Amino acid sequence: MTHPYGLRTEHRVEPLGLDATRPRLSWKLRADRRDATQSAYRLTVAAQPADLDEPRRLLWDSGRRGGDDLEVTWDGPPLRSATRYFWRVAVWDERGEDASVAQSWFETGLLHRDDWVAAWIARDPTVLPLVDPPTDHDEPARPVLQLRREFDLDRIPVRARLYATARGVYEPRLNGQRVGDLELAPGWTEYHHRIQYQTYDVTDLLRDGRNVLGALVADGWWSGYLGFDPRRAAQHYGDHPSFLAQLVVDFADGSRQVIATDANWVERPGAIRAADLLMGEYVDARRTVPDWDAPTGSNSGFAKVVIDDTEPGPLVAEPDQPIRVIRDVRPVAVHPRKSGRTIVDFGQNLVGRIRLTIRGAAPGQRITVRHAEVLDDGELYLDNLRRADATDVYVAVGTGTETFEPRFTIHGFRYVEIAHLAAEPDVVARVIHNDTPFDGTFECSDAAVNQLQSNITWGQRGNFVAVPTDCPQRDERLGWLADAQIFAPTASRNADVSAFLARWLRDVLEGQDSDGAFRDVAPVIGLDREAAPAWGDAGVIIPWHLWRTYGDRVALERSFPSMVAWVDHIRRHNPDLRWRHHTGNSYGDWLQVDATTPRDVLSTAYFARSAQIVAEAAEVLGHHDVAAAHRGLHGAIRAAFADSYVGDDGTIEGGTQTGYLLALAFDLLPANLVRAAVDHLAADIEKRDTRLTTGFLGVALLCPVLAEHGRADLAYGLLHQEKFPSWIYSIQQGATTIWERWDGWTRHGGFQSPAMNSFNHYSLGSVGDWLYGRVAGIDQTPTSVGYQELLLRPLPGGRLTWARAQQETVRGTVTCGWSIKDGRITVTVAVPPGSTAILEIPTSDPASVKEGGRPAADQPGVRTVQPSAAGATLRLASGRYTFSATSQGA
Repeated sequence: MTHPYGLRTEHRVEPLGLDATRPRLSWKLRADRRDATQSAYRLTVAAQPADLDEPRRLLWDSGRRGGDDLEVTWDGPPLRSATRYFWRVAVWDERGEDASVAQSWFETGLLHRDDWVAAWIARDPTVLPLVDPPTDHDEPARPVLQLRREFDLDRIPVRARLYATARGVYEPRLNGQRVGDLELAPGWTEYHHRIQYQTYDVTDLLRDGRNVLGALVADGWWSGYLGFDPRRAAQHYGDHPSFLAQLVVDFADGSRQVIATDANWVERPGAIRAADLLMGEYVDARRTVPDWDAPTGSNSGFAKVVIDDTEPGPLVAEPDQPIRVIRDVRPVAVHPRKSGRTIVDFGQNLVGRIRLTIRGAAPGQRITVRHAEVLDDGELYLDNLRRADATDVYVAVGTGTETFEPRFTIHGFRYVEIAHLAAEPDVVARVIHNDTPFDGTFECSDAAVNQLQSNITWGQRGNFVAVPTDCPQRDERLGWLADAQIFAPTASRNADVSAFLARWLRDVLEGQDSDGAFRDVAPVIGLDREAAPAWGDAGVIIPWHLWRTYGDRVALERSFPSMVAWVDHIRRHNPDLRWRHHTGNSYGDWLQVDATTPRDVLSTAYFARSAQIVAEAAEVLGHHDVAAAHRGLHGAIRAAFADSYVGDDGTIEGGTQTGYLLALAFDLLPANLVRAAVDHLAADIEKRDTRLTTGFLGVALLCPVLAEHGRADLAYGLLHQEKFPSWIYSIQQGATTIWERWDGWTRHGGFQSPAMNSFNHYSLGSVGDWLYGRVAGIDQTPTSVGYQELLLRPLPGGRLTWARAQQETVRGTVTCGWSIKDGRITVTVAVPPGSTAILEIPTSDPASVKEGGRPAADQPGVRTVQPSAAGATLRLASGRYTFSATSQGA
C-alpha cells in the first residue's frame, strides 16, 4: 500500500492558532514496494475525530479526486475563529485500491479584528521611571515587567485558550506555572507591519475558584539594544515593553468568559532587574516576590498598569515553528582560574544560555557569568563581541539550592567564565533556536568532512533564531539578505525551513521602498539604504527557492510584484544593462581573500540572474507577457555582460575565481568560451596550490561549478585542503561552527580585527548544498518542483571511500549513497512514491550494472539503463534500490 504520513497544515504539524483563512493541507507518501504512486485522494474534515467516520457530520468532504497532488488548498466552508478542525486524508495507490488513511488537526486563531478585546498594558512610568542600568551591573533600574490579574471561575472549563503577544518578549504564567515552552516570544518581525501572537492551550491549568494570569515581559527586540546601534531599539520601535493578551474560557453549557489585558491588571518588579538580548540578564534573587503569579486574593505592593494602546495593531498568528530550548549540552572540561573564576568548556560553539545550580552560596553572593566563543591564552576572548556585554549576573538568596537560568537573553558561546562561585559549577548549556525540524543528514568516510557538516549544521541552529542572522554573539545579529540567500539551499537540506523562510521573506518584502529597492537587512534596522547587489537579489532568489524546493506557490505569488519591482529598479537606473548605479553599499564578494572581484562584474551577473528568475516565475504564475519581456531582458543583460567583461579568450575582467564562477553558474558566456573560462578558473586554483579566494558569494558556487564542468578533482581538492584558507584549516584550529572569515584566527597572524570577527557565521558553509547534492548525489532536474523528478548523481572522489545522505522532501524521504570497495561501486537510493529518478552511476562498464545481483535492466522499477557520459544512466520508478557496478578506473 501507499501510506500518507507527515501531515501538515501551512507547513506545520498540528498548528495551534492559525490565521490563514484558506490553509494548505499537505502530506507525504511512503510505500513498501516499487513503482508506487497515488492515483487518488480524499480529504474529510470534522469538528471531532469521531465525526470523521460520520458522513452527515462532516464539515467538508473533497470527494474522491484523481491525481497525485500532495497539497490541497482549503475550499470548504469559511473557517471560524478559535476552532479546532480535524482532518483526514485517504490515499489510493496506483491500482485504485486499498485506501490508506492518516489524520491530523489544526486550530484557527483569532481571524477577525472584532475577536480582540484586549488592550496593550505597560508599567506606569511615574511609579518606576525608565532608565538604563549602569554598565557595571551594580543595581539595574530597568526591571522586567511582572504582571498579574486575578479572576474567578465558578466551574471547570471544557476549553481554554490564551492568546498573547508583547511589544518586547514575554513568558506567560498561570496559577504559578509557566505556560508553554516558547522562548523569546513573539519573536522579531517588521513590527511596524506585523506583530505575531501565540496561542496556548491552558485548559488543564485552570481551576474552580480563584485563578491568576500573569506574565513576565522584557525589552527584547522591541526596546532593547539591537544591531550595532549604540542606542536602544527605541530609536526604531518603542522605548518600553508592553503586553497584550486575552484568555478565552469555554464551559460545557456553551457560555464563555474572557479575561483580557486592561486597566485592572497590576505590576510589580521582581528578581529580574534587567534583561537584554545583547547585554545579558541581571537577577537579584533576594528581590523575588513570593507567589506573584499565584492566586493570593491580594495585590498588596503592586501598582496599577497604564494602557499603552487600545488598538491591537498589526497582529498575525505565528506562522512558523517557534523558538524553543532544543537540547542541553554538558561541559567537556572545567578549568579553575585565579581569583575565584572557573572557565567551563562545552566543547561546541552554540547559541542559548546556561542553567547553573548553586549550592551553599552566601546571602547576597554575586555570581557573574561571561560568555565567549573562543579562548585567548586560556582566557575568554571578548574583543569580538564589540558592545555586547554577554554577561549574566545572579545575586543569591543564600539558602539551600538555587538555580539560575536567564529567561530573556541569549548568547553565542562555547566557553563561560563563572566568577565568585565557591564550588565547582554544576552547569549545563541550553541550546535555543527556532524549532525547525532537522531531518536531513550527510555523512562520509572522512572525519574532517563530517566535522565540516557538523559545523554547518550548528551554524544554522545558532543563527536561525527569530530571523536568519549573520552572527549570534556580537552587537549585530541582523537578518542580512545575501547571507540568507546563499545559505538557503544548504539550510533546506539540513532542515525543513519552509515556514521559517516564508515568514522571514515577508520582512524582506515589507522593507522594499517605493522605487523597488530592497534593503540589506530584514527587518530593517540601522541600514535603511538601497540593498547591494546579491543582497537585494535575495528578494528574488529566496521566493524562487521556496517554490523549487517546497512547491510554495503562495510565497512566490506574494513575492512576485516585489521581484518584478526590484528588477525594474535596477534596469531603470542602469539603462545600459551594466549594473553600476544604485548599488547601495556594494560589498562585492564579501570577505574574499587575496583577490578582489570587480564590483560591476558581480552586480551585472546578479542582475542577469534575477531577470532570468523573474521570467521563470512569471511563466509559472501564468504572466506570459511578463515572462517574455524578462526573457528578453535577460538575453540583453547576458549580451552586455559578455561584451563588457568577457575577453575573446574566455577571460573574465578581474580574473578572479568568483568572476569565473558567476559567469559559469549563471550561464553568461557564449558556448564557445565556456571551456576556456573553466580552464582559466582551474588555472587560478592550481597556481595557488589548490586554494580558494572566494568570499561569501563565490564560495557557494565553487565546488558545484567545478564538478559540473569536469573538474571534480579540484572540487575535492578544495574540500580536503588543510592549508589556509580552507574549511578544514579552521577545523584544525578548533572550529565547531563556520567562521565569518577564512582568517578569523590563523597560526601566522592570530586573531583578525575584532571589529568584525564572528566564529559562528553560516555563509561560508554554503558548500553543504554540494555535499548533499553531488558528493552524496541528491538533486532534482532543472524543471522539477518539490523533488518530483529526482536527479541522483553520486560523485566519488577525493579521499572518500563512501558517502550518503538522506533528505526529507515535500514528497517523502529521499536517500542516496555510494561506497567503493575492491573495484566495485555500490549505490543505494530511495525514491518516494509518486516521484521518479534519473540515476547516474559512475562506472567504466555500463553493462556491469546490477541490482539485487541481477542485471539492472531486468529488475522491477528500473525503466531504462543506458550508457552515458557519467557511465550509466538509469530511469527509476519509486522504491528502494541497491546497485553495484565496476567502478570508474577499475
